[in-house]
Amino acid sequence: MTRRNWLCALAPPLALAEDWTPLFDGASLNGWKPAPFPGQGPVTLRDSNIILGKGDRMTGIVLTRPFPTVDYELRFEAARLEGNDFFAGLIFPIQNAFCSWICGGWDGSTVGLSNLDGFDASENETSLARDFVQGRWYRFQLTVTKDRLRASIDGATIIDLDVRRHEFSLRFDDTDLARPLGFASYGTVGGLRQIAWRRTG
Repeated sequence: MTRRNWLCALAPPLALAEDWTPLFDGASLNGWKPAPFPGQGPVTLRDSNIILGKGDRMTGIVLTRPFPTVDYELRFEAARLEGNDFFAGLIFPIQNAFCSWICGGWDGSTVGLSNLDGFDASENETSLARDFVQGRWYRFQLTVTKDRLRASIDGATIIDLDVRRHEFSLRFDDTDLARPLGFASYGTVGGLRQIAWRRTG
């Protein structure tokens, strides 16, 4: 697959509804900065997409503006462009803690939260296996309220938790470098676009 074909979507990006606020303008990294991960790969812009280049471990970006810790929804589109590990790791706040939503980790297909009740995405109740087609763009959405956490891929809910019954944390110490909100890939080239959020309460 050529680099040009990397960035060709199978479907056009979704248009934002009026109540969604963009976090990425498609033209610059305004409001973001590369996360200072050890061994970080390059972060570039190409064809209105953020490209997380392959690093020794994680490559990512972190939001430089304030972000709520509860009662919000976040949505974005992502694609694995090269490699076989997670391409869309979302680091997010949840009340007084932080967690990550890993998509395509371990064997390239593991999806889940890291960590939930001290267990990573390959070991807790949110863990599932899903194949991701190289170069295809997927739509992700996360909802965090006082009572629930919900996550969906391409409109299908895959996580629905009562947050009052669980503890949330981050798996890697250096993942803290992507707080309060960030994205990461692991030894993999990932693409991001159409990042937006809205309040739910």
